[in-house]
Amino acid sequence: MINGWMEPVLAGIQALNQILTAGIAITAFSLFLYSLSFNLRDRVARSFAIILLCVVIVFTAEALQDESMASGTIDLLLRLQWFGIVFLPAAYLHLSDALLVTAGRPSRGRRRFAVRGMYVVSAIFLVLLAFGYLLGPLVPDGKPAPHLQRTMWTEVFTLFYVTAMVWAGVNFARAYSLMLTRSGRRRMLYLMAGATAPALGSYPYLLFGYGLAAEHPYLFWSVATVINVLVGALVIIMAYAVAFFGVSWPDRVIKSRLFKWIMRGPVTASAALALMTVIRRSGELLGSPYNPFVPFIVVVTILSLEHAITFAAPLWERWLFFGRDRGELQLLQNFEERLLTQSDLQQFLESVLAAVRDHMQSPAAFVAALDDETLSPIVVAGNRAMLDQEGLTEALDQVGEDERHEFQWGNFWILPLRHRRRPEMDQDEMPPLLGLLGVARREKLLIERDQRDALWLLADRAALALQDRQLQQRAFQSLADLQPQVEMIQRMRAAVRYDTRANLLTDNLPEESDLANWVKDALTHYWGGPKLTNNPLIKLQVVRELAEKDGGNSANAVRTLLRKAVDQVKPKGDRKFTTEWILFNILEMKFIEGRKVRDVASRLAMSEADLYRKQRVAVEAVAKAILEMEMSRKEA
Repeated sequence: MINGWMEPVLAGIQALNQILTAGIAITAFSLFLYSLSFNLRDRVARSFAIILLCVVIVFTAEALQDESMASGTIDLLLRLQWFGIVFLPAAYLHLSDALLVTAGRPSRGRRRFAVRGMYVVSAIFLVLLAFGYLLGPLVPDGKPAPHLQRTMWTEVFTLFYVTAMVWAGVNFARAYSLMLTRSGRRRMLYLMAGATAPALGSYPYLLFGYGLAAEHPYLFWSVATVINVLVGALVIIMAYAVAFFGVSWPDRVIKSRLFKWIMRGPVTASAALALMTVIRRSGELLGSPYNPFVPFIVVVTILSLEHAITFAAPLWERWLFFGRDRGELQLLQNFEERLLTQSDLQQFLESVLAAVRDHMQSPAAFVAALDDETLSPIVVAGNRAMLDQEGLTEALDQVGEDERHEFQWGNFWILPLRHRRRPEMDQDEMPPLLGLLGVARREKLLIERDQRDALWLLADRAALALQDRQLQQRAFQSLADLQPQVEMIQRMRAAVRYDTRANLLTDNLPEESDLANWVKDALTHYWGGPKLTNNPLIKLQVVRELAEKDGGNSANAVRTLLRKAVDQVKPKGDRKFTTEWILFNILEMKFIEGRKVRDVASRLAMSEADLYRKQRVAVEAVAKAILEMEMSRKEA
C-alpha cells in the first residue's frame, strides 16, 4: 500500500517517466531517419536501424497510453508494444554479426544462418502474440500499471530474450577484441555501452505481472525512470558509434552532422513536449483541463531553440569538431561564404555597366573576358544589336602597350581590363590582359576629362571582378583535380577505421555504388572534362590495359570502356524507341549525343522525373558491366 503523502510523489514520478518515454520515442525515431538518410548501405547501420525501429514501436506505444483510454485501446497499444520487443533479440544478434563482419571476421555461413533463424523464431513469437498465446488478456487494474497477463509462452520468450542478448554480447566482445586502432576500440566501447539501452528499455515491460512489481510500485517506477534516463543517453551514444560505419566522410563532418540532427530533432521536440505536458498537467491541477498557453509555449519553444541552434552552430563546430585543423577549415568556410559565383559576378558587372551607361548616357555597354586567348562577352547591357560578337576578337589587335589608354572600335569606346600591378613587377612590365570593357559612343561626342576618370574607375572595378573570377576558376580546377584522390584516401581511411586487416597495398574492387557515381561523372564529361580525365575509373586494370593500347591516353581509355559498357546495355537488333531499348536510348541520347534533358524526355515520351529515375537505372547497368569486365581481368 502507498501512504497518502506518497501518492503525489508517485504521480510525479509517473509523469516524469511518461515525458522520458515520449522523449526516447522521439529520439529513436529521429535517429532512425538519420540512419535511413546517410549510411543505410552499410550492414551495421541497417541492423541498427531495425533496433531503432523496435525502440520506436515500444516507447511510442507506451507514451500513447493514458488512464482515460478505453480498455480495448490500451490492449491494442500493449500488444503493439510487444511487437517491438519480440524482434529485439534477433535485431541484436543481427547487429553483432554485422560488427564481426566489419571488424574482419566474416561469417562462414553459420552466423548468417543463426541470424535468419532468430528472425524466424521472433516471427513465430509474433504469431503467438497475435493469437493470444504469448500474452493473455488485459489486466486493466493491474499493478503497477495495466498490463497483459503472463502465460507459459511469456516465460519461454523471456528465456529466449536473455539468451539472445548474452549471445549478442559475446559477439560484441569478439568484435572489440579485433579492434587494433585506438579510435576503433573507443567507438566499439561506445557501441557496446549504447547497445544496452534497448535491452534496458524493454526490460521493465518484461516485469509486468510479477509480484515484485505489484508490491513495490514506488520502487518499480523509480527504477523505470532511471532506466529511461539511461536509455535516452545510451541510444544517442550508440547512434554516435554507428554513424561512423559505412561512410567515408571525415570524423568532424560525421560529428557535426549528427550533433545538428540531434539538436534540431530530439532536443527541440522533447523540450517542447516536456513543457506542453507540464503546463497541461498544471492546468488540470488548477481545475482547467484546457490550457490556452499550451500551443503558445510549444511554438515559442520550437522557434527559440531553432533560432539558438542556427546562431550557435558555427561556434560549436569550430570549438568542438575542428580541433587542430581549425585555421584551415575556417579559411575554407570563409571562402565558401564569400565565394564569387557566376551569378554574383554577373550581378556585379551588370551594376558596373549600368553606372557606365548612366554616366556616359550610352545606349549599350559590355564586358568581355579573355580566357585562353578567346574573347567572349560575359555581360551585355542595353542594345545588344549594336555589338558584333563574332568580330569582337578584332578589338584585341588594337590593344596598345599603354596601360590606361582607351581606343575606338566601331561604335564603341574600348577600355582594356588588366590585372592589378603587383609590387614585384617591373615598371616597364605590362600587367596581363583580363578582358575588355566596351561603351557605345554617341556620334561626335568626345570624352571629357572627368568622364574619362570616372570611366576608368568603373573599369578598374570590372577588372577586379574578372581577376577574382580567374583566380577562383584556378581554385575550382585545383579542387576538381584533387577531388578523386581525396575521395580515394577518405574511402581507404574509412575502410581501416574498424578493420585494420584491410590491405592498402592491393587494388580491391570498388563498391558498386561508388562505381555508379564514377560512371555517371565520366558519362557527364564523356567528350572531355575533369570528371573524365581525373575519374577514379582510371585506376581500374581494364582501363590501364586499354590505355597501353592507346599510347597511354587514359581519357580515351575511359571513353572506350564506357562505349563498350553502353553497348552491352544495348539490346539485339536495330535501334528502336520501345520499352526494352529505353535504357540504351537514354545513355546514347543524354550522354553520347549530349542532348538536353527536355529533348530526350520529349523524344522518349516520358516526364523529366521519370527520365532521371530511368537514367539512374541505366548508369547502374553500365557500372555493373564495367565491374564484370574488371572482375574478369583480375581473374585472368
